[in-house]
Amino acid sequence: MKPLAERMRPIDFDTFAGQEHLVGANGVLRKAVIAGHIPSIILWGPPGVGKTTLARIIANQLERPFHTLSAVHSGVKDVRETIEKARSQRFFSSPNPILFIDEIHRFNKSQQDSLLGAVEEGIIVLIGATTENPSFEVVPALLSRCQVYVLYHLKSEELIFLVNQALEKDEYLKEKQIEIQEYDALLRYSGGDARKLYNILELVAGDIEKGEPMVITDELVVNKVQQNIALYDKGGEQHYDVASAFIKSIRGSDPNAAVYWLARMIEGGEDVKFIARRMMISAAEDIGLANPNALLMATTAFQAVQAVGLPEARIILSEAVIYLATSPKSNSAYQAINKAQELVQRTGGLPVPLHLRNAPTKLMKDLNYSENYKYAHDFPGNFVEQEFLPQDLSGSKLFEPQQNPAEEKIKQHLQKQWKKYKY
Repeated sequence: MKPLAERMRPIDFDTFAGQEHLVGANGVLRKAVIAGHIPSIILWGPPGVGKTTLARIIANQLERPFHTLSAVHSGVKDVRETIEKARSQRFFSSPNPILFIDEIHRFNKSQQDSLLGAVEEGIIVLIGATTENPSFEVVPALLSRCQVYVLYHLKSEELIFLVNQALEKDEYLKEKQIEIQEYDALLRYSGGDARKLYNILELVAGDIEKGEPMVITDELVVNKVQQNIALYDKGGEQHYDVASAFIKSIRGSDPNAAVYWLARMIEGGEDVKFIARRMMISAAEDIGLANPNALLMATTAFQAVQAVGLPEARIILSEAVIYLATSPKSNSAYQAINKAQELVQRTGGLPVPLHLRNAPTKLMKDLNYSENYKYAHDFPGNFVEQEFLPQDLSGSKLFEPQQNPAEEKIKQHLQKQWKKYKY
């Protein structure tokens, strides 16, 4: 028997739940399909929100041949064979076949490059599905030839609609007397993922016989789920909870907890590049100028895990995580850019002072561009005090050195140079 999620898979836009911005009455995808023209696209969103289903609906609505590959199991040879098959299906003015690639972010550069010619020549319309940011995971040449559409977690009312639809229309569940008394646990454990929601519903209702009554409560769902679902799901709610605990442990200078949450992510099948990217952000946001080498360490770790891969990448990540967790902490750079952006938003585009403007033409020189600019290297210590901010912001202090050895040294240096400012 097919899983409930497969049995309830929508077959057209009208039965599709969520993603109104794409498939609603004024949705861009719906309009493109109605017009009969669909570009190559990347569908970016979390698991269980309808990426594969959308690809199938598009192919059905346009009545085009539909080929599918999984990036987990397919190589360049499979891609080329599928493209040749698609090429052979094109006759005269027949529309381009659709090639759907699930988890396209798992394709390496050579695999993605093998798609370029077919997309460029119009042999296929590519629909790629990814849970990862395409800006990082799809090669620029391919990304530039695709339109990216973002899908979001399903809302509570959309999930409730799916549950009720399943109880009413599924050939097996409609034969059972099921009453949903409480939805909270179903919604919480699904994490906005329709596939997971259906799996939980099927799990909870699986033990009851045809015609036997059942009342589904939060307590019943919690007990069933805790017995059957893994502690970490890289595509669900705990993906974000565990990642949050990981970063907060680094920020809190606890190497034991940081390594523990790292292990939870690795054992849960998390993408090592996702982990390494979070570490680079933490190195800049939470450690910053207290230890600038932390960002170098995190960046090197990101490059190393891509080159090495699992299982050895876990050792690289462990070393980097411990280094970050035991480093002195400062968020002065993070606070400085926040203050600067807030200042720009509040004051708008103030004019650049004349002495800071270049003067490549005579007219600009006549307008006093660059006049009175002091070239720092012409002065002792390669420094001379002058104003670098717009006049209305003169004296604004955005960077505040914090209390750690590295920034204390920076503070002393600034105080020596900028005598009129109180660092």
